[in-house]
Amino acid sequence: MSAAAERQRAAPAEPDRLEGFSSPREVDRVFGHEAAIAEFEDALRSGRMHHAWLLTGPEGIGKATLAYRFARTVLAHGGHHGEAEAIFRKVAALSHPNLLLLLRPYNEKTKRYGQWISVDEVRRLRAFLGNTAGESGWRVVIVDRADELNTNAANALLKALEEPPGQTLFLLISAAEGRLPVTIRSRARTLRLFPLQESDVERAVRAALARDGYETDEATLATALALAQGSVRRALELISSEGIGLYGEIIDTFARLPELDATRLHKVVDGLSNASESERLELYFSLLLGLIERLIRFAATGEGATDRERELGLRLLSRANLAYWAGAWEAIAEERSEAIALNLDKSLLVLDTWFRLQKLAREHPV
Repeated sequence: MSAAAERQRAAPAEPDRLEGFSSPREVDRVFGHEAAIAEFEDALRSGRMHHAWLLTGPEGIGKATLAYRFARTVLAHGGHHGEAEAIFRKVAALSHPNLLLLLRPYNEKTKRYGQWISVDEVRRLRAFLGNTAGESGWRVVIVDRADELNTNAANALLKALEEPPGQTLFLLISAAEGRLPVTIRSRARTLRLFPLQESDVERAVRAALARDGYETDEATLATALALAQGSVRRALELISSEGIGLYGEIIDTFARLPELDATRLHKVVDGLSNASESERLELYFSLLLGLIERLIRFAATGEGATDRERELGLRLLSRANLAYWAGAWEAIAEERSEAIALNLDKSLLVLDTWFRLQKLAREHPV
């Protein structure tokens, strides 16, 4: 069992934690995002720190890791350098009295996380912000993720953002900025984060593997890095799960278009449509959409694909049919989100996706 897996036994439940690896609050180094770090620390040093920051960007690029770094920086501000290690330990354990984490609650009866951050969760702010028994200095509230607030919870958070106590910092994490009410966005300073450079992804992934005692071979690592698209989480998912195998299945199916192997496809569907396989289904569609996105980019620019993907791109895509492929990407992404949000039939989702791609390859060939 890895070091991270041992810690998870006693760790508070976190809906987005990647099994087998450290939580972002347990990571002591951020790779990339230098401009965002400089902007935040300049604001702190200048004494003109905005009370709320919105950290937004794609999944898995280090938004939460960066938020916890900011929290530690603020909690240590004005103190002694020797306190940094103690603050890191307290933040990692969520035991610092001046730190509050708001997230989707876990239901012990159903063994599932709630779909939304509830108003009861946000009401914890009242006691936290009114508490005078904590350590002196800044108080930090991390909302992970802010786009998962339900309507009542968002309204409750808005009240706190409108009249925050002095030396209070809100760090709102979001992968879907557009889902946040405009009223909340308007009261936060936005830091838009972007996919990491390949070198930063590799350094972060190697650091995670070493920190958590996870071993992999260089071939698997190289494939995961090639498919990561600037996301550390994506690379680690590929390494630690069946992600490499799922990607191989996807690209093999693509290679047969416009034909489909019905027997093989139904076997894949059976393995993805069970309720217990929701994370695997999410990874499958992330890999599929990522592949289509890279093929579109390759057809448009001649860049952004692996050797095998380039072969597929040359056979299936051209500038003449590029708009159709872009439209298919948007439709699949929308249908995936709708099926997950409304708990629709996942087997039909997978089948409809491949029938859509088959029709596209037949009707709009190169």
